[in-house]
Amino acid sequence: MDALIAQLQAALPAGTVMDGKAAAERLPGFAMGFGKRIGVPRAVLRPSSTAEVSQILRACHAAGQPLVPWGGCTGLVEGTYVEGGLALSLDRMNRIEEIDPASGTMTVEAGCILQTVGEAAEEAGYLFPLDLGARGTATIGGNISTNAGGNRVIRFGMMRDMVLGLEAVLADGTVMTSLNHLIKNNAGYDLKHLFIGSEGTLGVVTRAVLRLRSKPVSQNMAMLAVSEFASLPKLLRRLEKALGGTLSAFEVMWEEFYNLVTTPPALGQPPVPHGYPYYVMVEAMGGDQEADDARFEQALAAALEGGDIADAVIAKSQAERNKMWGLRDDVFQVVRLGPFFSFDVSLRIPQMESFVAEVRAGLKARWPDSQVVFFGHLGDGNLHVIPGVGDGSAETHHAVEEIIYGALRTRGGSVSAEHGIGLEKRAYLSWSRSAEEIALMKTLKRTLDPKNILNPGKVFEAG
Repeated sequence: MDALIAQLQAALPAGTVMDGKAAAERLPGFAMGFGKRIGVPRAVLRPSSTAEVSQILRACHAAGQPLVPWGGCTGLVEGTYVEGGLALSLDRMNRIEEIDPASGTMTVEAGCILQTVGEAAEEAGYLFPLDLGARGTATIGGNISTNAGGNRVIRFGMMRDMVLGLEAVLADGTVMTSLNHLIKNNAGYDLKHLFIGSEGTLGVVTRAVLRLRSKPVSQNMAMLAVSEFASLPKLLRRLEKALGGTLSAFEVMWEEFYNLVTTPPALGQPPVPHGYPYYVMVEAMGGDQEADDARFEQALAAALEGGDIADAVIAKSQAERNKMWGLRDDVFQVVRLGPFFSFDVSLRIPQMESFVAEVRAGLKARWPDSQVVFFGHLGDGNLHVIPGVGDGSAETHHAVEEIIYGALRTRGGSVSAEHGIGLEKRAYLSWSRSAEEIALMKTLKRTLDPKNILNPGKVFEAG
């Protein structure tokens, strides 16, 4: 490896090859990970162009040297873990190349920060809909490689739905440029989908064409209290119908999570009183503030009269809307649970209540003093489950996985709604994908990366 590092140092511009320990001090997302392992690589390669990425991969392929692509290192499944090997960071490839207002597209390099993209879109009079808690560190390339979801999937879809075209470098250094700007293009296979959600195992995304949406004129938000689970899906469908397609978020917080983010030392204040089993944050984004205000209030009044909600507070200013989103984003309050583990699952909405009950019972039976919080994007079937149990050991983690994924498996759910598989969920991939699906995944991996150098061991063992 040292010979390869020396070769790359000689061939690439100064500063491109960085010692792994030095990178730990300089790269913004390196120390993040919500308790997840990131490791310390022997060296971090920091190219500034697609040509340099190609040069690096061509050399690694010839030497049979694995490397791990890095985005912002904010993932939660150890998908960027590397210890003693090579990491490939695109943090220097962070430019916005073009905004096309006529077509509603933006072309960016993969290292561009999500928040930067969102702000640039807004300045141009558009919306880039992807939004998630790590917006200030997560990169577009990382969002693409994990098919990120976030807060507004219910209306705008996942990252896959926001990418029109991309450029990727294959394991042998081949540059596959498919920077399509067209919404409709059925000329053969849509190759971008090979790389979206593949967690850097099939190629390294270097550039992307993103689809923008018209910037909303109105934004309405409310925090609702709900007395029983059966009211949640009824409320969701009621609001979808009443708001005429403008519903952009439907976030549900079970009582324990709501209490956690609205009691000291958390800074958030409860918009509606404690004491209800469910709290729903709803957001609608439209094109006429006055008319949308009236429609939003009428929809909530009808839901209150119909018994779907027990209490409601409507945000009256941007500051109040920010505070509501702040409650949902204050996930780090879970450190108050003691040793904890985080899970990201999806299942059909009618099965959620029984799933939650089974997980609660299973955890209490094994650890009577355990605590667990549930919250998530219920409108698209995504739940986040964070139990605080035991001593935080690997053995305890495995036992908790068996309880949560066991309850999920019998309901046909997915062990990963939006975070990916990485290393952490690899053993449970077969609980959500068939043997035939996994076999085809491995065929694709062997075809595109025959020497298994791209993020090896992530998602599945390539053998």
